[in-house]
Amino acid sequence: MKPSIQSRTSRTILTKGSGFLNGYSHTLNPYAGCAFGCSYCYVRRMPIALFREEDWGEWVDIKENGVALLKKEVPKAKKKGKVSIFMSSSTDPYQPIEYKTELTRNLLEAMIEETPDFLFLQTRSPLVTRDIDLLKKLGNNVLVSMTVETDLESVRKIFAPQAPPIPARLKALKELRDAGIPVQAAIAPLLPCSEEFPEKLHQTVNRVTLDDFFMGDGSGGKRTEQLGIRKQFEEHGLSDWYDRKAYLKIKKRLLEKYSEGNIFISQEGFYPPE
Repeated sequence: MKPSIQSRTSRTILTKGSGFLNGYSHTLNPYAGCAFGCSYCYVRRMPIALFREEDWGEWVDIKENGVALLKKEVPKAKKKGKVSIFMSSSTDPYQPIEYKTELTRNLLEAMIEETPDFLFLQTRSPLVTRDIDLLKKLGNNVLVSMTVETDLESVRKIFAPQAPPIPARLKALKELRDAGIPVQAAIAPLLPCSEEFPEKLHQTVNRVTLDDFFMGDGSGGKRTEQLGIRKQFEEHGLSDWYDRKAYLKIKKRLLEKYSEGNIFISQEGFYPPE
């Protein structure tokens, strides 16, 4: 089902970084809502989702004046200190509507004019490769983080059936890396995966961040419990993976391919450089 799309005028485009993202001066969400509608998304339990009549994944608001706001707000923020931006914390900047609106692309163009000290670009969409030309201009001021929560399409289809296929994400990461753009794979949240997962990642990226429901949903796993994710694991015979120590098993496998310094755990993997 296609989501309901609306254009809205926003009062602001930059929000002060807080909570899990308090290492950033600001967060930036080009859209409200997300068509990918992943079942485990912690935003489902946040006010932006709870106060809407439609279910999460069934609506998207376009912040139509986002570029104009950004051109005003970044210079203003720079006067107060360093500007580090996390895009996006509660939506995907490259969800399907971006093909049509190019809002995220236009925001990147605005950032080239008024460059933040650091931009963390979080997505799960291969569409990000469309903007390689702009990302190159940001140089080391940007890090593209691609969610790759599993290497198994069968698992992806259980928990995130509307999200892009895993092979396409891995291909996009390699394309970004080969273009000289700083990248990481974000196993966030960790879903059941194969023993070959670390090798597949190692062929694609040099940096990995590992997170799970318990560390990364901003509530110690409470939001995830409210979403009924445990039941999904149980119904598909995956209960052993719904465990606070499961990430340690994957970290051990990752250490066979990566050095300790290239593996980040939860919050530290999403922080800007010091």
